[in-house]
Amino acid sequence: MAANQITTQSAVVITGASTGIGEACALHLDKLGFQVFAGVRKAMDGEALKREASHQLTPILIDVTDSTSIKSAVEIVTKAVGEVGLAGLINNAGIAVTGPLEFLPMVDLREQFEVNVIGQIAVIQAFLPLLRKKPGRIVNLGSMSGKLALPYLGPYAASKFALEALTDSLRVELRPWGIRVSMIEPGNIATPIWEKSKAATEARMKRLPPQAQDLYGSAIATMLKAADKMSKAAISPDKVVQAVVHALRAKRPKIRYRVRQNAKIIPTAIHWFPDSLRDWIIMKRFSCRGRSL
Repeated sequence: MAANQITTQSAVVITGASTGIGEACALHLDKLGFQVFAGVRKAMDGEALKREASHQLTPILIDVTDSTSIKSAVEIVTKAVGEVGLAGLINNAGIAVTGPLEFLPMVDLREQFEVNVIGQIAVIQAFLPLLRKKPGRIVNLGSMSGKLALPYLGPYAASKFALEALTDSLRVELRPWGIRVSMIEPGNIATPIWEKSKAATEARMKRLPPQAQDLYGSAIATMLKAADKMSKAAISPDKVVQAVVHALRAKRPKIRYRVRQNAKIIPTAIHWFPDSLRDWIIMKRFSCRGRSL
């Protein structure tokens, strides 16, 4: 079946489907008639999804950092779809590690890349044999942070920059087999990640040495206040869902889908503003002046 002949009965796998964008995608695609395999880390999250979906949605336990978990998920999906294969793989699982790079524990940095970068490729490698049968499509969930690295979001931004690069390479590598690869670049989306990231940042700062609090405490507090404002202005996950559906079903899916209120402003600032001006704007916006904040 050609890539542009994906039907509503086609099977898709979604990682990180417990909450937020992943959950919204799973439920909407289920309503459209897709056979959805919703990746969750806890069985109770899968049961919650099933209560809101049709009988066709199947939760699968998958931890993108655990090869055994990934292998088990592939076996379940393979048994269900057989030679028909997969129409799509939506890589949504991710975490956001924040904090001053000067004091960031290496274990936290490694976890950021294990989940947001290495885990994504591990899942793609595992499901590619099923995607080749259609051929299917790959949709990676990036972020505005994959284009612009803000202070104290360095680990998260670095992981999303890396995913942008890997997606660019993968898109060209797989094109000869008709496997289309798209990147969704959401801005501020109303999901639980805001509260999770805030709580994790506050907990991380408490674990850091007193010097970290002395040097960066007020700046981090300002950043968290700015994040609160952005979360209140966040748009619905439905906008991202629409982009995912287009990436799966359009005859000519876009390479990138920018889903944010200021979709045109951010890329312009990145490509045309001098670095020094960009830094000045960011420092003024987030008051990144250390102890003098």
